[in-house]
Amino acid sequence: MAELLQLLVYGIVLGSIITLGAIGVSLVFGILRFANFAHGDLMTVGAYFALVVANLQLSMWVAFPVAFLGTIGAALVIDRVLFRPLRRTAPVILLISSFGVALILRSLVQLIWGSANQVYEAGIQMPYVVMGLRIKPDQITIVLGAVVLVTALHLFLQNTKMGKAMRAMADNVDLARVTGIDTERVVVWTWVIAAGLAAAAGIFLGMDTRLHPVMGWKLLLPVFAAAILGGIGKPYGAIAGGLVIGIAQEFSTLFLSPAYKPAVAFGLMVVMLIVRPKGLMGGRG
Repeated sequence: MAELLQLLVYGIVLGSIITLGAIGVSLVFGILRFANFAHGDLMTVGAYFALVVANLQLSMWVAFPVAFLGTIGAALVIDRVLFRPLRRTAPVILLISSFGVALILRSLVQLIWGSANQVYEAGIQMPYVVMGLRIKPDQITIVLGAVVLVTALHLFLQNTKMGKAMRAMADNVDLARVTGIDTERVVVWTWVIAAGLAAAAGIFLGMDTRLHPVMGWKLLLPVFAAAILGGIGKPYGAIAGGLVIGIAQEFSTLFLSPAYKPAVAFGLMVVMLIVRPKGLMGGRG
């Protein structure tokens, strides 16, 4: 029983990270109508921006806003230079372009920071022991940070004029434009939120494991699986999908090698596409 509860803790931590990435993927798909394959590498960029601050011996409280601003800036530049001119083309063109952006971002990270594994803080972090469960302080930070960010996003989408405009545009772009919504401003805010959540997911992943140039790319399959499981284009569904994928991957280690955890995410994604193609929350078909 203790082993199962310990795996549940690890699953919630991993699920919190996946959730933040999946929400960003769902927002971009719901409003811009394409699957952004560069999202995982935006997570990597955010993690390495935070590493710059950590290497200066500054607090992670400083690293977070720096990483947020850097990742958001990168996403807005990419959108302005590449995605915006292609926005009226077929979605598959945007998808292929995002794959190219992913390769570019990954290569830039390798050129600037190298290909070796790196950490924010050297040394062993002593865990808390609660009822036999070993919980590291960073794991508590990850879960609480994800809860705060998801809550803030919920309040933004439900209670602000821009949040309501984003929901309207996700439902029907043409109708939103006819009613006077500034769709370009909505697009900018979409990238701001998606990139900010990607930065947070990348930092949390770096805190939980280590930093390396392909860290975000390796998490991209679970992120997309969570988005599809919850209903692609449905941010609230991505929350449920992320937790399910994270917990399922950790519990799979009871029967499979940890190397097969991405295969578990892929399997759940395939089953969902067969049984309920629109996901748990009824995303876009």
